Amino acid sequence: MANGYEINELARGESWRMFRIIGELVEGFDRLSGIEPAVTIYGSARINADSQLYIQTEEIAYHLGKLGFSIITGGGPGVMEAANRGGKRAGVRSFGLNIELPEEQTVNSYTTESITFKHFFARKVMLVKYATAFIIMPGGLGTLDELTEVLTLMQTLKIKPFPVVLYQNDYWKGFLSWLKSTVLDSGYISAEDIGLLRVCDSPDEVVKAVDMWYKKQEIIGRKALP
Repeated sequence: MANGYEINELARGESWRMFRIIGELVEGFDRLSGIEPAVTIYGSARINADSQLYIQTEEIAYHLGKLGFSIITGGGPGVMEAANRGGKRAGVRSFGLNIELPEEQTVNSYTTESITFKHFFARKVMLVKYATAFIIMPGGLGTLDELTEVLTLMQTLKIKPFPVVLYQNDYWKGFLSWLKSTVLDSGYISAEDIGLLRVCDSPDEVVKAVDMWYKKQEIIGRKALP
């Protein structure tokens, strides 16, 4: 990429980029069709394979995979690699949705299938569209962006209210405290918005939370059938 300021470059009348975006969406729809039930796992790209968070992420993905959930990640290193590794070990589809960046991000070797996107917008749609639950591991700005986007899509009824699991209370408690004491108290969000979140401190808790919610929805779905 020349300088990486992709959105600014759109101002130069390069409307042909819209066709590239459409093409990325079409490929995503075709490739991910039938992956459900699936879980999207977000988190930092900056952790090593010997870190406790990496090991725990892999375990979460592995046990969800053994329950029949496909795994979707951003396809890069760190948490994404760990999740894809766990999904692959469980023998399920372990999808990596990679993104072209100025400092190149390569697809991790544990994806069983992958797509590389040029545009964040198309990639974000695919990370959300096929998920039955969202697991938010500790991470940086990208992880915070993905978390708040998922919550906004639920708040505005653009997607169904699926579980949003925050992993590791010690990491998220400051953020949650700020949401409650500042954002909620200022009236900028409702208690229902915060109610979409649940915090877990062990891989087993995460797996149980996702599995119980999914089974409950299956029962509700069967009861709704004529």
